[in-house]
Amino acid sequence: AISIIMVNKQLMSSEGYGFKFATTLSGLHFLFTSLTAKFTTWLIGSDSTDKNPGHLPLFDAVLFAFCADISIVGMNMSLMLNTVGFYQISKLSTIPVICCIDYLWLYKHFNYKTLISICVVLVGVAVSTVSDVAVNTAGTLVAVLAVLSTAMQQFLIGHLQKKHNIGANDLIGTTAPIQAASMLLLGPFIDQLVGGQYPWEYEYHVASMVFLLGSAMLATVVNISQFFCIGRFSAVSFQVLGHSKTVGVLFCGWAVFATPVSWRNFFGMSLAVFGMVFYGVFTVSDPPKICPPPIKPTTEDHTQFQLKSPSKTPTISPLKEQITSEA
Repeated sequence: AISIIMVNKQLMSSEGYGFKFATTLSGLHFLFTSLTAKFTTWLIGSDSTDKNPGHLPLFDAVLFAFCADISIVGMNMSLMLNTVGFYQISKLSTIPVICCIDYLWLYKHFNYKTLISICVVLVGVAVSTVSDVAVNTAGTLVAVLAVLSTAMQQFLIGHLQKKHNIGANDLIGTTAPIQAASMLLLGPFIDQLVGGQYPWEYEYHVASMVFLLGSAMLATVVNISQFFCIGRFSAVSFQVLGHSKTVGVLFCGWAVFATPVSWRNFFGMSLAVFGMVFYGVFTVSDPPKICPPPIKPTTEDHTQFQLKSPSKTPTISPLKEQITSEA
């Protein structure tokens, strides 16, 4: 993940090769991901742990692809409409939103130590990355949509694997082609609306093509690892682990691009790493528990219970009936 950020920075920045077509680039990423997933499935078969893996319905695949596309476009638009500080704050709010979805959908309860460690991670990342925060109506609405779709997409990665008994590679192989097709069709028009230029108007050369290919290959690894990580652990764990990427990017920016790092950045990074370590300890020692609410009996169940209950009418034993008749 850190490598792809470094490659994309060189590919898309004005100091680099100026390839400012983020949505089209995402479409290329999913095209490479879908081809890799299909090839892997053809080579080794399904990666489901069950001997009889399930099948992902078309509706669920389209729903997932829709959430993922809205997430990518929304995050790019949020970065364009908001300041970097507000954009970072909105990304940090993804973890609380996923926790709420887990609670409302799966009745998953997190212990207070885990929640405190998550808060420490978020505060650390905010201290090290957030500097200027300005709020506007359009940017806020786009940021809310981006966060909700991102949280839902990452929740569905784990939920669909468990619900339909499929592996991470099976899920990627079904959803990535839909994402690639939709983003490659709509991406050029979105990029033209954002940057005023279509991708085919860009002046390609060998160096930019090498970085473009490298970006697609690294994105394939990142996408596949994301599906496997969330399927094995959870979306919250993936998000917490993902913030280590933010710390790594700051460090690599200082080491590779000579970006200055202040004491404030250093303190925030240290705090975030501290929170990540304790999150791992608390989730292993006391993992989140699924506690569904008790099911209340319906009127129909109550009626059936009354019909099955023994009659309260007193019965006369045969012996007592015989004594009565003789008398």
